Amino acid sequence: MKIVFSVGGSILAPFGVDENFLFKLKDFLIELSGDNDLAVVVGGGKPARDDIKVAREKGATWAQCDHIGVLATRRNAMALLNVLGDAASPKMPESIHEAGKLFGNGILVMGGTEPGHSTDAVACLLGDWVGADLFVNASNVDAVYDKNPGEFPDALPLKEVSIYELEKILAGGGSNAGEYPLLDHVALKVLARSGIKTLMVNGRDIENMRKAVLGGIFRGTIVHP
Repeated sequence: MKIVFSVGGSILAPFGVDENFLFKLKDFLIELSGDNDLAVVVGGGKPARDDIKVAREKGATWAQCDHIGVLATRRNAMALLNVLGDAASPKMPESIHEAGKLFGNGILVMGGTEPGHSTDAVACLLGDWVGADLFVNASNVDAVYDKNPGEFPDALPLKEVSIYELEKILAGGGSNAGEYPLLDHVALKVLARSGIKTLMVNGRDIENMRKAVLGGIFRGTIVHP
């Protein structure tokens, strides 16, 4: 399969790069790359949000803050690229076009690309570009819920959902740098038009993510085109 992962900064770099998780992720990706072509787009996490907050306090525009976030994602991506060693693509692309050319030559690792696009959106766009069979959104959320579990204690996890139902659930999420929802509107629109099967899983649980990708019973949500 052609598989594109969006690995949230919330799990790779909650307060800086988590080296213990980084090496577990490396082993999983190398194992999976034996039979599949992989790309991993890495988010920024709390360090990115901290940098953005400081920049806003100093008068930076939202577009400038977006760029600051992009640089933070690339730092995290470089950490993963370094531990993957020879298993990784030799270069970290900075655009979808460049990533498309490199895809299939080792495990492709990248961060953000340009202001206005979350790393989830970048991952979805890359999946569309290369004709991916599967998009995996790996975050610190264990599933899609019927409503915000942080606000509603009776929120229920959904095993399966359509992309259009997911759009309704996530409607109204933030779009400023550092505050994208589970999936932002650009990512949702790309998934809707491309028809890529999507899995929403808690990426901290590597074994559960393995089951999800390989077709086993897993905790999380399948998002149908």
